[in-house]
Amino acid sequence: MTPDIVAAEHLLPGIVAADVPTSRLRMRMLVREAQVDALADAGTRRVLVAVHGNVSSSLFYQRLMLALPDDLLVVAPDLRGYGETEPAPIDASRGLRDHADDLLALLDALELGAVDLMGWSMGGGVVSRVAADHPERVRSLVLQAPVSPYGFGSTTDVSGTLASADAAGSGAGGANPRFVELLAARDTDGQSTDGAPEAASPRATLRAVYVAPRAEPWPDEDMWVASMCTTVVGPDHYPGDATASENWPGFAPGRRGILNSMAPLYCRWDDLVEATPAPPVLWIRGDADRIVSDTSALDLAVLGQIGLIPGYPGADAIPAQPMIAQTRAVLDRYVEAGGRYEEMVLPGIGHSPHLEAETEVLTAILAHLERA
Repeated sequence: MTPDIVAAEHLLPGIVAADVPTSRLRMRMLVREAQVDALADAGTRRVLVAVHGNVSSSLFYQRLMLALPDDLLVVAPDLRGYGETEPAPIDASRGLRDHADDLLALLDALELGAVDLMGWSMGGGVVSRVAADHPERVRSLVLQAPVSPYGFGSTTDVSGTLASADAAGSGAGGANPRFVELLAARDTDGQSTDGAPEAASPRATLRAVYVAPRAEPWPDEDMWVASMCTTVVGPDHYPGDATASENWPGFAPGRRGILNSMAPLYCRWDDLVEATPAPPVLWIRGDADRIVSDTSALDLAVLGQIGLIPGYPGADAIPAQPMIAQTRAVLDRYVEAGGRYEEMVLPGIGHSPHLEAETEVLTAILAHLERA
């Protein structure tokens, strides 16, 4: 099919936006301008689908899209609740399956068979969910700083054991209220002091945890922050709803919205080890990642350990979530089951290797696709 090309903001030269009606919802995606005509027979081409992470959109992929070779058809969709895709509500009790099923519906609408999938952060969980549920649709996987196969927060070991039965301390209740307020207002900087963005603002958050901190802003920073501010805010989207808990820190995941969909009560992709056929996996991460880490700056257990959240019951009761170790343990099991993976660790790089080390990531992706 040939989707409708639409006007959009923050696009780089050579990138266009298109709306695609699917069986589930209308999805916005980016494609290279020179490849629009190729969408008409996309099913006959090698296709890479690049899936963004939480509090972001397809805009984050533009530089990488433009750098990829012309013979690779590349599309980058907006997930529901982000960018310009129809903001259908998110049923958190399905984990990341709302997003995974939307992605499958997009592949169907574009008449695509097996594709190469790249997922960043939350998007890594989405594409892994697609591969676990429908491995025949996945030629290869690129997981860039993926959310743990046991979700985010409130697990204690490499097997994903819950710290408490209700997964207290994970989900929507952990969102910074001021960050949520500024996102809702699409306020990139908040109340700045001496030209510096407010600490809880989208811009300050990007500088602190999306990328490894550096002295000068990145040239594309305004575009990235604008992308963050497309996040739909509310109980059905970001951050979701929360429930009270008798366990520390006093709240547990609700059943609506994106942060709850990544809570360990609902988010799992460790069953990827059962995928048949088993697509080859390239796992890319930076060793300075402050979001997906064994000592994540967003893990409430870590914040409790340093005294930022009162009443912390101690590391024996609620240790920091071993996110990297959990992912490696699942991928090692994947190999034992007949799959294969390669781990690429980039020194000094944060949560966004494709932004911070584009050349290295591009080279690794192309080699991975060549081998797949």
